[in-house]
Amino acid sequence: MLRKHLFVLVAAAAIAIAAPFAAAQDASPNDQQAAASAQENGGWHHGPPDPARRTAELTRKLNLTSDQQAKVQEALQSERSQMESLHQDSSLSQADRRSKMMTIRQTTDSQIRSLLDSNQQKKWDEMQARREQRMQNRGSGPANGAGADQQAPPSQQ
Repeated sequence: MLRKHLFVLVAAAAIAIAAPFAAAQDASPNDQQAAASAQENGGWHHGPPDPARRTAELTRKLNLTSDQQAKVQEALQSERSQMESLHQDSSLSQADRRSKMMTIRQTTDSQIRSLLDSNQQKKWDEMQARREQRMQNRGSGPANGAGADQQAPPSQQ
């Protein structure tokens, strides 16, 4: 009887140890690379987000049509290309570079907004307002605005 319990315990431990390794092998190389990058950066993603990933996120949040997806991804790819070129331009001061980056971002945001219907534009505007709020909260306190895009739980009275 003791042998049987011991065998079950050892088998359960082996499965528990092997499961994360099996899941890592099932993940695509891009997923593994993204996870490794996130771990190296303390969970934060630095640099421009992948246009395909960002398009997928916007598709989920805004219910984009396939036509909108293609146009949004094209705008995001253009933004990324411009940002990378700007990042490599060492002739600009940091303030000038930042100003140009903000202009590129605003242009892309306007392009994306113009592709949306009125309901999507409302959601987009809400998303942008939350992003602005996070940017304002950035650096003000230990949380650095983390979780600012999550809704607060309803108050209980």
